[in-house]
Amino acid sequence: MARARKPFLMRASPGLMAAVERLAAAELRSVNAQMEMLVREALARRGVAVPAEDDRRDDSA
Repeated sequence: MARARKPFLMRASPGLMAAVERLAAAELRSVNAQMEMLVREALARRGVAVPAEDDRRDDSA
């Protein structure tokens, strides 16, 4: 069974959201998936280990 995902509310400027939306569309991802990827990449650049997860999980439950 996949681990439950924790909801997270984030406020962002309209310009930042527009940039993330454009990037997500260009990479065929949802905005949520794009934000998660950007955070993971930023953590990796800083040397913070994040456990790998199966990206093909079903979040609809």
